[in-house]
Amino acid sequence: MLKIGIIGGSGLDDPKLLESPKEIYLETPYGEPSFSIKEGKIHGVDVALIARHGKNHTIPPTQVNFRANIFVLKQLGCTYILATTACGSLREEIKRGDLVILDQFIDFTRHRKITFHEEFEPEKALHTPMAEPFSKELRKVLIAVCRELKVAHHESGTVITIEGPRFSTKAESKMFRSWGADVINMSVAPEAILANEMGIPYAAIAMSTDYDCWKEDEEAVSWDEILKIFSRNVEKVTTVISRVIKKMKNTTPHMIKEKIRTVPHWPKQGIMFRDITTLLKDGEGFNHTIDLLVDRYKDMKIDLVAGIESRGFITGAVLANRLGVGFVPIRKPGKLPAETVSEEYELEYGMDKIEIHTDAIDKGAQVLLVDDLIATGGTALAACNLINKLGGGVVECSFLVDLQDIGGKKKLMDAGYKVFNLVSFEGD
Repeated sequence: MLKIGIIGGSGLDDPKLLESPKEIYLETPYGEPSFSIKEGKIHGVDVALIARHGKNHTIPPTQVNFRANIFVLKQLGCTYILATTACGSLREEIKRGDLVILDQFIDFTRHRKITFHEEFEPEKALHTPMAEPFSKELRKVLIAVCRELKVAHHESGTVITIEGPRFSTKAESKMFRSWGADVINMSVAPEAILANEMGIPYAAIAMSTDYDCWKEDEEAVSWDEILKIFSRNVEKVTTVISRVIKKMKNTTPHMIKEKIRTVPHWPKQGIMFRDITTLLKDGEGFNHTIDLLVDRYKDMKIDLVAGIESRGFITGAVLANRLGVGFVPIRKPGKLPAETVSEEYELEYGMDKIEIHTDAIDKGAQVLLVDDLIATGGTALAACNLINKLGGGVVECSFLVDLQDIGGKKKLMDAGYKVFNLVSFEGD
């Protein structure tokens, strides 16, 4: 189910933004969030909105309980987070009122709680990858909407987040520019870190309100000036958010999930079979599925895509073609004509086996493993073992569907593999 969390400030806590709004108060293991949550709908999509700095902007940046804010959005079932923020421009070309679709951050805060993990379980250290901290999928939609609306915007930008509430000195402002930062604010980095740690795709729209204090022919930043520029442009931001949510309703994994048919009691009583043939026959849906996978993997070092018989062949072969790499089939016994290596794995009642050609993977090749669905994870784990036997490395195990209650994804992750799925279903 698609549900959008919105984190914003002045002008974005207006209940008129939401259809059928209601106010709820929640606590978390990390304390109280900044303010009550307003829930409602935008274009029929469920939305949860929180004011980052509380009612009437009473919470200074360093005192915002970022952990509680992110946790409560996760608790409410938000599948994406869209954040808005005012920022100072560190570049001549980023003018007042321009929007910046952030793609990187530099965290210059020093007094914030920026992890949910205050201690690790024995031999289970958790270090969240942060090379790409902002969701590529959300950024793609944000950029498309800004183009459609002909809004002045910049399609990438590095934000440096400082402690606050004070503004920069001129020396600091010039230093931040030399570091490669494009804009400056006091909030985004901790939110992005925690959202990534919580596994919620996060993107931020930054509105330039000033030139910080590096620009000699401009007045140095002031709070009154920020409010004036932000209030003058807030309708632009709300229009972008509204259009983004409308577009996401039709172009996100939510749409893909709706195109996957559930067949009750097949192949036996009590099984809810998730049938992707209805997605495959839908040209728009299948194309968008591949687009999402290409966006995820186009910048990774991948030498081959390996697909597991049989539906893994469909998405795997198309994805390999789009990525410009080769495709390797992993098959049931007796289906491959040349010399093979095999791997046995355990089923609920008995054993099964899969095979791969011995010359399919060169030593050191980086392989993306693809299948349509992960349930118990036995077949996928055996496929990883085959890739390893031939000297290859598994970049990631990628599935369209995760049957999350069965536990196969956890089994693969516990074995040390990275796992990605586009959608998930509860139950068998």
